[in-house]
Amino acid sequence: MELNTIKPADGSKHAKRRVGRGIGSGLGKTAGRGHKGQKSRAGGYHKVGFEGGQMPMHRRLPKRGFKSALLKYNAEITLSELQALDLAEVDVLALKQVGLVAQIVKNVKVIKSGELSKKVVLKGVGATAGAKAAIEAAGGQVA
Repeated sequence: MELNTIKPADGSKHAKRRVGRGIGSGLGKTAGRGHKGQKSRAGGYHKVGFEGGQMPMHRRLPKRGFKSALLKYNAEITLSELQALDLAEVDVLALKQVGLVAQIVKNVKVIKSGELSKKVVLKGVGATAGAKAAIEAAGGQVA
């Protein structure tokens, strides 16, 4: 192989479309833009969602719903989930390792749902008033 024999693969190179270069080219006169109208003119276009002055869809439809960013960083666990754990001391890191809460979670709160019969010590984990009473009744504590 010599440098003067190298050529690109078949079909990889093709001539650029030259619009507005006469009738014989197939792209003369209107140069593929059709006749008249905003899209046929230089610089004539509109922003995304524009509907010709009609109230656009994204403004006609009602706005609904809201997802609080707090939901991403806060999590709740139940007394029954605590009961199922084989841990005497429970903190946020332990809950992440077990897979009860997501890795992104920063705050965890125990809610009173289900039963707790074993002693559990909570460290750095919040609890509702009912959950705290149930944990202390089982011999545990909320630190």
